[in-house]
Amino acid sequence: MLQVSALYIYPIKSLGGISLTHAQVTDRGLQLDRRWMLVNEAGVFLSQRQLPQMALLQVNVEHDGLSVVHKKTGASIAIPFQLNIQNETPVTVWDSRSTAHLVGAAYDVWFSEQLGVACRLVHMPESNPIPVDPEYAHRGEVTSFSDGYPFLLIGQSSLDELNSRLKAPVPMNRFRPNIVVAGAAPFAEDGWQHFTIGGVHFYGVKRCGRCLVTTIRQDEGIAGKEPLQTLAGYRKDGTKIYFGQNLLHQGTGTIKVGDAVQLL
Repeated sequence: MLQVSALYIYPIKSLGGISLTHAQVTDRGLQLDRRWMLVNEAGVFLSQRQLPQMALLQVNVEHDGLSVVHKKTGASIAIPFQLNIQNETPVTVWDSRSTAHLVGAAYDVWFSEQLGVACRLVHMPESNPIPVDPEYAHRGEVTSFSDGYPFLLIGQSSLDELNSRLKAPVPMNRFRPNIVVAGAAPFAEDGWQHFTIGGVHFYGVKRCGRCLVTTIRQDEGIAGKEPLQTLAGYRKDGTKIYFGQNLLHQGTGTIKVGDAVQLL
């Protein structure tokens, strides 16, 4: 039987993710997933691609907001859900441009000090999601500050098969999925076009091309060569290396670890 084996959200884009037992599906992905992000002075998103040390900032969800803790130094900051945010700024995620709210100068200073670069923390207003690329969108779907799609799914067997080829196995957090599914053959998710979880319909629309973020040890903020080097040997198609499936969805609701995945 196919079933959900793990769920993850990444409230602040490219910082440490959070494992959940259940999650609410909203119009733009899982609740709280990538609703905040760090941008440079030009409003362009920052990620572990340029700043591997972003992996060292672990986000946690508290009852009244987020907390962020540096994994090595213990430095921390609280970000309340309820802030009187008024200032807007244009932001860019790859080719997508939108408007976000500046969270506040004190947060900008803290993150700039932790990362060693000037940056600002922004939040996505409920009224301003980012449209999915119309080449792949089915119904005018939207997303958060993700790299383009509201969900990323990976089969647990796909990671197990990859790890069987590596001298040192890598954890799932290298790949930053939202949904992990157990019970399928390795890379079966590549061909999943339509399925349901907890009454929500999901659609596989595009395999996920991987980058050097997969080589960053998330507890150290240091990049290496694996697993990208090994994946390139058997998961490369053209110029891209694929691992995981980007998803669109229809409907809202709650999905849980242990839920059945029904292929349609």
